[in-house]
Amino acid sequence: MNLTFYKYQGTGNDFVVLDNRAGTIQLTQDQVAFLCDRRKGVGADGLMLLQQKEGYDFEMVYYNADGRPSSMCGNGGRCLVAFAQFLGVVENEAYFIAADGPHLAYLKEGLVHLQMKDVDEVEDLEGACFLNTGSPHYVKQVEALQDLDVFSEGRAVRYSDRFRAEGTNVNFVEHLPENQLFVRTYERGVEDETFSCGTGVTAAALAASRTGYTSPVAIQVLGGNLQVSFEKEGSSFRNVFLIGPAVQVFKGEITLQ
Repeated sequence: MNLTFYKYQGTGNDFVVLDNRAGTIQLTQDQVAFLCDRRKGVGADGLMLLQQKEGYDFEMVYYNADGRPSSMCGNGGRCLVAFAQFLGVVENEAYFIAADGPHLAYLKEGLVHLQMKDVDEVEDLEGACFLNTGSPHYVKQVEALQDLDVFSEGRAVRYSDRFRAEGTNVNFVEHLPENQLFVRTYERGVEDETFSCGTGVTAAALAASRTGYTSPVAIQVLGGNLQVSFEKEGSSFRNVFLIGPAVQVFKGEITLQ
C-alpha cells in the first residue's frame, strides 16, 4: 500500500497525518507503530486520520506511537485543525469530533485555539492531583524541573499499582513568576517524555488555578510556548482552550507492507 502522508508538529509534539476522507486507509497496529518509529519509519509521537463524519467538519482518529487507539491529544487536535484548513475542509473555524467528544476550534494570527472538554473533578492525591482533560493526567508540582529525570520518575507513576492497568500521563510542573508554568510530561503510549503534551499542559494549568493562577496561563514546554484559558466555576472548569502553533513540516510518500 502506497501512502501520501504529512508531518505536523505543535511545540515539538509531532504527528504523521493522513487524509482519509475517502475512507480507503485501513492500518494495522503494526503499521501505525512502523510509521511512528523514529529509526525505521517516518517518526512521530502519534498518528492521525482526518475522516468525514456527518454533522461535523471532520472526525479526528488518533493512535499512539505504539499503534494503539488513544484518547484525545490536544496538540494533535490543533495540528489536525491546521491540516483541515490546508486541505480546504475548513476556513478559520472548525467543529469536529474526537475520542472524547465534539470540539470547537478557530485559527487566528498563526495560532490554533482548541476548545477542550469541561472538567468537573480534580482528585487530590498525596503530593499531586489527577484529572481528565480528554486524556488522564497525573500532575505534580516540583522544583528545579530542568534537572528532573522525567523518564524514570514518570515511568514509576505510570506503572504504579494505581495506574498500571490503564496507564496515565504524568506531568511535572514548576511554578514560575508572572502566571507562568514550566511543564514536562511522560506520555503513556509513547512511553517516554515528549517535547509537549496539550492535554497535559491543560491539566497543569487547571491544577495551578487551585493555587492562585488565573486565566490565561502561559506555559513553557521543551518544544516552545502554549497558553491555556478557562472559566472556573467552583471546582469545575468551562470554556477551556488550548492555544498554540501548529506547523506543517513536510509531505512524503511511503510504501507499507
